[in-house]
Parts: sequence; C-alpha cells; structure tokens
Amino acid sequence: MKFRLLCIFFGLLQFSCTSQTKKINGVSFVAAPNEIDQTHVNPVVKVNANYAAIMPFGFMKQLTAPEVIHNTDRQWFGETRKGAKQYAELLQKNNIKIMIKPQIWVWNGEFTGFIAMESEETWKQFETSYESFILEYAHLAAEINAEMYCIGTELHKFVAARPAFWKELITKVKKVYKGKLTYAENWDSFDKVPFWSELDFIGVDAYFPLSEEKTPTLETLQIGWQLHKNKMIALSKKLDRKVLFTEYGYRSMEYTAKEPWDSSRKGKVLNLKAQEIALQAMYNEFWKEDWFAGGFIWKWFHHYEKSGGLENHQFTPQNKPAENVVRENYKLHQ
Repeated sequence: MKFRLLCIFFGLLQFSCTSQTKKINGVSFVAAPNEIDQTHVNPVVKVNANYAAIMPFGFMKQLTAPEVIHNTDRQWFGETRKGAKQYAELLQKNNIKIMIKPQIWVWNGEFTGFIAMESEETWKQFETSYESFILEYAHLAAEINAEMYCIGTELHKFVAARPAFWKELITKVKKVYKGKLTYAENWDSFDKVPFWSELDFIGVDAYFPLSEEKTPTLETLQIGWQLHKNKMIALSKKLDRKVLFTEYGYRSMEYTAKEPWDSSRKGKVLNLKAQEIALQAMYNEFWKEDWFAGGFIWKWFHHYEKSGGLENHQFTPQNKPAENVVRENYKLHQ
C-alpha cells in the first residue's frame, strides 16, 4: 500500500512539474500579400510552436491623424479581416492556437507609442476609429474561437492620456469576445499600464537592453536579465497575472542585445551566434518560471524557403542556427 501511495505521489509530482513548464510557444505570423496553404504552415508545426499571433493591420497617416484605416481592399490580404481569418483557420486545423493581435502602422514607420491627438475633438474622433478597429477583430476572434485577443500594441501615450476610454473599450470587447485578453506594451512602459487587472495576461514586447558587448556570453545576458526580470515578477505578484511576451526576438547581428528594439538596416554586421545565445539566455531565464506564460517570437514569414538564411541579419530565426534553438526549447515546454 505504501509503495502504491508513493507511486501515486511521484506520478502527481511529475504531472505537476510537467504542467508548470508547459508554455505558450508562439510565432508572430506575417501578414502577407496573399493566402497561405499547408506548405506555409508545415514549418510552424516543425518548430514545435503551439500558438501563432495573427496580425491584421490598421494604418495612420501620421501620429496625430484621428483615423485608423483598416480592412480595406488597398491592404495586403493578410492585413485584412478575410486574410486574418483564412490564416487562423488553416493554422487551427494544424492544432496551432491563435492570438488575434491587431496592430497599427504609422506612415514612415513612426513609433506607435508616440500616437497622441492635439485636441479633445480629435481625441474623440480617434477613439471612435480605434474602437471600430478593435471591435472588428474582437468579433473575428469570437467567430473563430481564438484562444486569445490582444487589444492594442505599444500605445503608451494613448493609454496614459485616455484611461477612461480604455476601461470602456475593455468592457465592450468582453461583451463580444469571451476568451483570454491581453495588451502588448513596450518593454519600457509595461509597468505604467493602468488596466492589467481587467485582462488575463500582462503583455510585454520584450526588447529589453541586456548587454553592450558585440557577442555577449550566455552568463552575461542572464545577469543582464535580472533587474528587468525582478520588475516583472513584482508586477505579476502584485496583480496575480502571468507575464506574456507578446513579442520577443533578436536580430542575427553584432550588439544584438544592446538595443534589441532597433529595426534599422544600416551599419549592421552579421552575427548568427549572437542571436542564438540571446535567445537561449531568454529561454533559460523565463520558460521555466511559473509566473511566466510564454511568448511569440518575432517574426515568422510564410514563404519559409525564402526567409531568413545565413546571410540575413534581421529578426527571423528561419533557416538560421537560431531556429534550432527555438525548436529545441519549444519542444521542452510543449
């Protein structure tokens, strides 16, 4: 009898440990010009992803423009409602769970965190337009039974200036969509969001500066994480919410962990090893933590055979040594 009880105990312990390490192993799936087919999904399955962020886009002519233009016939297929639905449904057929994550692109690539209106009148116009954008895709998330919905990405000036609007928006979204909710805030502003308690996850776009070295070691990067990590742990405990990396990733270049948010293309020197090390440091520090939900790597392109590669210094891990780092770590935490 004792032996049997011990077996049950250790069996439960093993199950508990396994369940604690299961994570959201996500890819940020590109919004492409055309439909996708099974050949575009197979590499997502092979990298052991269990989630994909589907990202329809809205566009703004400038940071002060009070209109989010969305779901038009002038956009790429993957940026529209029809395209997001087609992508999501095919991924779902392959047992990939979905986060719908509508995003804004400001003309000339200006940072969305600086979006701010110049008068009460234009704020009201903008809020009406943004609400239309977000509710459009909340309805889509409900229609396809997406597991998660993200109500915005890197909008800290908007969030800071209009807290009442965001509270009302969340209430309206919840009437439409019954799944899990998050919001994706930038690494330097995630602790300033006033409505985390209304959502299910603390969403962080995790481009934290960790090291100024050309090719930092695993140890250097893990030490570099501690201050940021402790800040996230404290917020997670305070709010009783898990942290989710709504985006994370590194470019395959020298100094990749110095300013990981940098997406400029000039003066970058290829360094595939630096990307590998930076990703492994992140997995070592976070994927074993109970307060951490997982994350979505930036960025995954649909034409796998044409994406990334050994001469590419951009974010994607595709066809680089870093891809195997992602695959192996996602396999460990399925």
